[in-house]
Formats: sequence, C-alpha cells, structure tokens
Amino acid sequence: MSSAFDWRAKAACRDKDPELFFPIGNTGAAYQQIEEAKAVCRTCKVIDACLKCALDTNQDYGVWGGLSEDERRALKRRAMRARRSQAMQMQI
Repeated sequence: MSSAFDWRAKAACRDKDPELFFPIGNTGAAYQQIEEAKAVCRTCKVIDACLKCALDTNQDYGVWGGLSEDERRALKRRAMRARRSQAMQMQI
C-alpha cells in the first residue's frame, strides 16, 4: 500500500538529526539552522515529493522540501489566490 511518506527512504535527511529540520523560531540561531536544513534539502533527490507531502498533509512546522514554515504558508496563500482568481474568471 502506498503512503504519502514513501519517499522518505530515499531522502537526504534520513541519516540526519531530525531536530535540524525543526528549529525553534526563525531568527538568530534558528535562521542558521533553517539554512543548514535547506542545504541538506538542496542535495536531495526527493525534494519535490517531500514538499508535496508537507503541503498535502498540512505540516505546519519544520523545513520540508527545502521550504521553511513561512515559505510554505506563502506558497499556500499564492496557490489559494490563484485558484480564487481562476474561479472568478470562469464566472465571467
């Protein structure tokens, strides 16, 4: 049976400390930690599957698919605005 998390066996982060990907906050030392986590993500073959999983399962915390919490929220907002705009265009 396929799972939203099947990609994890191939992930570059599988041998890293999970805490690296879940910093507390987003400034100072946490900002550096986020950048270190993203550096691991940039080397990953399954970065797109990871990001899709995070978005599909509403992961609110941590670095997933090379994006921070704030970046994923912004991505969701842009997608929502695009869907609303498209829906409005179809009504015209």
